[in-house]
Amino acid sequence: MIRKGDESTKNVTTAGPVLQSRQKTDLGITPGQQIVASGTGAMITTLLVTPLDVVKIRLQAQVKPIGSVSISGHCFLYCNGLMDHVCTCTCINGGSVSKQWYNRGGHFNGVLDAFLKISRTEGILKLWSGLSPTLVMAVPATVLYYTAYDQLKYSMGYKYETSSSLIPVAAGGIARVFAVSVINPLELVRTKMQSRPLTFKEIVGCIRTAVQDGGVLSLWRGWGPTVLRDVPFSCLLWFNFEILRARLMRLYHLEETTFPVSFVSGAIAAGIAAFFTNPFDVVKTHRQIELGEMDALKDAKRNPASTFLIIRRIYARSGMNGLYAGFIPRLGRVVPACAIMIGSYEFGKSFFQRYNEQHQR
Repeated sequence: MIRKGDESTKNVTTAGPVLQSRQKTDLGITPGQQIVASGTGAMITTLLVTPLDVVKIRLQAQVKPIGSVSISGHCFLYCNGLMDHVCTCTCINGGSVSKQWYNRGGHFNGVLDAFLKISRTEGILKLWSGLSPTLVMAVPATVLYYTAYDQLKYSMGYKYETSSSLIPVAAGGIARVFAVSVINPLELVRTKMQSRPLTFKEIVGCIRTAVQDGGVLSLWRGWGPTVLRDVPFSCLLWFNFEILRARLMRLYHLEETTFPVSFVSGAIAAGIAAFFTNPFDVVKTHRQIELGEMDALKDAKRNPASTFLIIRRIYARSGMNGLYAGFIPRLGRVVPACAIMIGSYEFGKSFFQRYNEQHQR
């Protein structure tokens, strides 16, 4: 016969440690479940955010066509919600640049009108034009980054609401360096896949040729500007996210993270990080476009400008306004993308945590 006191004690001993392990001391899920959660979040983010950038590119091309109608080599920025990619205008199968998706004709009267007309006249899948090659880098990079962040955070002894705020900063910075270093060589593969799909043998051949021509370090071209922007952004993002999430959970007396809490915390944290790192984003974009056009035009003799030379040029020409050029459009991309990604990832983690609890009883 179980008395009330024993029953309450039993409930505390079974539910209490589970909640503590889930919220206070460790992840409560396996690395494999983390990969599924982050991979699912990455796909949701890119499917929701990519159409916004495709419409933006089509609207810009309506005013000023991208590149020459017959010459390849001009570059433009493409964002799939997970990463920014510099894409090169290419003439595919003997066609012209003017016939590619980014220069396809249309008379659009704003964003909503562009969404509707592209969907009706070209098919709804055209809202995800150019997406496939970018996923070669974006999804693996996102999975590595989010999985590494949480693993590092808890291996450093992170405990909910009691640990130093510097732990998320360190974990976020290290995780970003790791993800960029591992994924950066895939930029070569992504660039080649813009013009046509590649077999595995062709991918290996591209990498071998690049190493023969420029050495092993050529696979990490553009690594410096990328790290210069992404590491400070990552440190600021997770520092503010963990603080905001904890405060919102206290404010609403929550024991577990919910999707709205993660979504709002991620959005605000991303906005703050984007503001402070925008000068690095401007430099990275300049560098990416310069390297992309050098590759497209096969201008091997030209040496790309250094990161600090680009900063000096921009500041001398336009001052601080130049270093904050494009901030509002970037904010419009970064904030919803981070909010959706972090919210989806945290929701996936919560799902697996509950699943593991149920199967441990």
